[in-house]
Amino acid sequence: MSNNIYLVLEDGSVFSGQSFGADTTAYGEVVFNTSMAGYQEMLTDPSYAGQILVLTYPLIGNYGTNSQDNESAQVHARGLVCHEYCKIPSNCACKATLDEYLEKNNVPAIYGIDTRELTKKLRQKGVMMGVLTNQMSPEQALTALKQQPSYDEINFLDEVACKQQECFTAETEKYRLALVDCGVKRNIIHILNSLGASVTVYPHNASAQEILSSEPDGVFLSPGPGDPAKLDYLTATVKEIINNKTPLMGICLGHQMIGRAFGLKTFKLKFGHRGGNHPVQDTDSKKVYISAQNHGYAVTADNLPSGLEVSFINLNDNTIEGLRHTTLPIMSIQYHAEGSPGPMDSKYLFERFLQMIDQYKKH
Repeated sequence: MSNNIYLVLEDGSVFSGQSFGADTTAYGEVVFNTSMAGYQEMLTDPSYAGQILVLTYPLIGNYGTNSQDNESAQVHARGLVCHEYCKIPSNCACKATLDEYLEKNNVPAIYGIDTRELTKKLRQKGVMMGVLTNQMSPEQALTALKQQPSYDEINFLDEVACKQQECFTAETEKYRLALVDCGVKRNIIHILNSLGASVTVYPHNASAQEILSSEPDGVFLSPGPGDPAKLDYLTATVKEIINNKTPLMGICLGHQMIGRAFGLKTFKLKFGHRGGNHPVQDTDSKKVYISAQNHGYAVTADNLPSGLEVSFINLNDNTIEGLRHTTLPIMSIQYHAEGSPGPMDSKYLFERFLQMIDQYKKH
């Protein structure tokens, strides 16, 4: 653990603090998350690929890290920013400090800065590219940052998704699902397995023919990072799956791809929705759920095609949080029903998808 480190934003803002984690330089889109716990799950969430993560909760690292809380095989966030870092964690499951964990995974981190000021800046100006470094001056870092591609220009799916087919079998198999991996979290597969669904995971660039070749009971589109408008090949695949009338569910990026397959547009939110406390409302029951979210893009509500309905809305900004089709076996949600740690109020949506499959089989 060395001393001074800088976070430099593309607008020239400089935040100086203390370094922990790896002694290296990281570039990425700077985003904030409002969750009170779950930093290990966030760091290993593939949807944070290409991003420097700012945690608004002031004390980070107090329970250390362990081998159970990873949501994927590696850390995907490029850097970590917090106000206060706890060097001596206290938790029975702790196997390593956060400092040791980040150093092992070659991820730099900074503490001792005013994360409230930084978060307000991102809320007012919108997310922006940044560089986290203890190896350059702020002036050098800003010059280097200007040479980097923007977050929106990169397709991160090759970086985060599986390269070949994988199978995860349920103890008591009731359903067989095909899952398109755009950056799936382990807890999604765990929940589906626990509900009796065996899951075959396919790479994001698998063809519809490959995905449907085993005649799965349903297809699941996973969350993932990046701009959905850059994924026309995936939109085409989803259209083929829809035309095949196979039951289909998407979460987050998967939800956006379903929207785009039906001709809807997607747009970038000013500072995104990231945290464990976002209120969403069921448009039918009017019941409000507190949800876990991690996304920077949303689907527009303009020109909904016949048969496609909005099933959930975000009560903070009225953006679409879910879609369903009135005649086809299709549903999607923008937020994370599998969010862990986080509210589990929406876990029932996985069960709803399996019930949809049951109803489809009867016809």
